[in-house]
Amino acid sequence: MSFLEAKNICMQFGGLSAVDGASFHVDQGEIVSLIGPNGAGKTTVFNMLTGVYTITSGEMTFEGKDLTTMTPQQIVKAGISRTFQNLRLFPKMRVIENVLVGTHIHTKYNFWDGLFRTPRFKREEGAMEAKAVRILRSIGLEKDMHSYADSLPYGEQRKVEIARAIATDAKLILLDEPAAGMNPAESAELLRFIRELKDKGYTILLIEHDMSVVMNISDRIYVLDHGKMIAEGLPQEIANDPRVIEAYLGGEQKHAEGN
Repeated sequence: MSFLEAKNICMQFGGLSAVDGASFHVDQGEIVSLIGPNGAGKTTVFNMLTGVYTITSGEMTFEGKDLTTMTPQQIVKAGISRTFQNLRLFPKMRVIENVLVGTHIHTKYNFWDGLFRTPRFKREEGAMEAKAVRILRSIGLEKDMHSYADSLPYGEQRKVEIARAIATDAKLILLDEPAAGMNPAESAELLRFIRELKDKGYTILLIEHDMSVVMNISDRIYVLDHGKMIAEGLPQEIANDPRVIEAYLGGEQKHAEGN
């Protein structure tokens, strides 16, 4: 049984099929990329996996558990967390406070504990802060933990967002275009960082348009086009697959031929 498995998943909005019978799997410890032209349905797949959308049909399991019956909060608690294409940090909160947001999914104190600052509240808050510090130290951001999030360079802000995902105790991290807006140096640093996450035992499912990132980091690649999975394979296989080349370049070639 695969770590994450999707079988014939469909997502319809009225008469439009955004995802149409897609199947894929991710094994523990892998970095798997999901690529495709704009509008192919990639982010829709992420929204299905994280419970943002209730799927129209199909099966999705994580560690053998049925994701289709879970709420987004239950999915996070099960061990799946994500980042977004556009940064969603709290810019006027400090870095450590942004990471602490991720830890609160597992809070064990109640409203009254927080109101009266009971020993349980103080114990839990202390443990969560120590956890956030450990995460930031492990990814090289300890020196910035008390800086405001929006004062960091763009690439470092991306790391903070990933750190927040890690803080939920995620086993599988879904990265939605983490290299978007990065210059080549930042993209190279991101590659190193994602490899380090894999070395630490995390499993990664990645959406990315930067093919240099995808081809240099992926164990396997799936290609989505108009909601359908059209190819799967190793990076070299995908780079030479005629269906993939057609999906990315077919429209441009037809336009050129018509002129």
